[in-house]
Amino acid sequence: MRSQELAYSLLQLSEEVAMENQTTPTEFILSGFSKLRGLRFLLSGVISIIYIFTLLGNMLILLLSLVDPCLRTPMYLFLGNLSLLDIFQTTTTIPQMLQHLLSGRSSISYGSCMAQLYFFLSFVGAEGILLATMAYDRYVAICNPLLYTVLMSTKLCSTLVAASWLTGSFNAAVHTVLTIRLSFCGVNRLSYFYCDIPPLLALSCGDVSLNVIVTVVSSLFFGCGPSLCIILSYMHIVFRILKMQSSQGRRKAFSTCASHLTVVLLYYGSCIFTYMRPISSYSLDKDRLIPLLYSLVTPMLNPIIYTLRNKDVKGAMKKVFHRKMFF
Repeated sequence: MRSQELAYSLLQLSEEVAMENQTTPTEFILSGFSKLRGLRFLLSGVISIIYIFTLLGNMLILLLSLVDPCLRTPMYLFLGNLSLLDIFQTTTTIPQMLQHLLSGRSSISYGSCMAQLYFFLSFVGAEGILLATMAYDRYVAICNPLLYTVLMSTKLCSTLVAASWLTGSFNAAVHTVLTIRLSFCGVNRLSYFYCDIPPLLALSCGDVSLNVIVTVVSSLFFGCGPSLCIILSYMHIVFRILKMQSSQGRRKAFSTCASHLTVVLLYYGSCIFTYMRPISSYSLDKDRLIPLLYSLVTPMLNPIIYTLRNKDVKGAMKKVFHRKMFF
């Protein structure tokens, strides 16, 4: 509810600023697909399939974590929230893309653009913190298995999940308010697929120094901070695994961590490339495809990676489908 109230307040603020500031456009034209008009029906079909797979895959993980008692552990609490974030994140951007592709109109109102920016940044930021939390969970499970239930208590896990959502919302609110204050001098064409920080800063004709500073600080906090936590966690994990005498134990530990590492590399690689570069070096035409990796592809791959490389999830799927077949 707080997120919805905050988003509504930001929407009202953006509309008030747009009325007061004549340099603020009433709408933006998202021209990311403008050079691909001949392929718009093919693209809409591909994106629709990706969206459906994303929804079904992440909903499946949510369902399994709720119905299977074996998956009611901290790891799957985090994984369920990751799936929820992926569902919300893709729903923030993909329906808008499909509407533009199918209708041939690519306009988005100023208020809707700011609302999309807020929700997208909120979910992306929360996912970054959550991935670091999942790395810490794997570190405790492998390096301190006897203390796992004590260190990763239900109360602590719930607090960590709530903190990731709230931190992401706060970060998004700061960026959205700063973006609302920018001037665009009547220019409203974004060579992008949705409203995001880099194209909006590149389009602005006013002073964006404060926005750039906040973006760098935010990137350090949400990018480098969690990345350092993940690196340290996995350094300890690798040393611990190498000391294991059982080859079966090493394989199980590596299998458990490999899926998480794959998601981390996909997510942080594309996010750092997008948000931790100088605006002057950002090319809207050349670099606009990179954000599609973490906004479109990664949410679809997450459930595939976690199910194909995770014996617990595959076992839960077999039990659920077996139960459905006999009842």
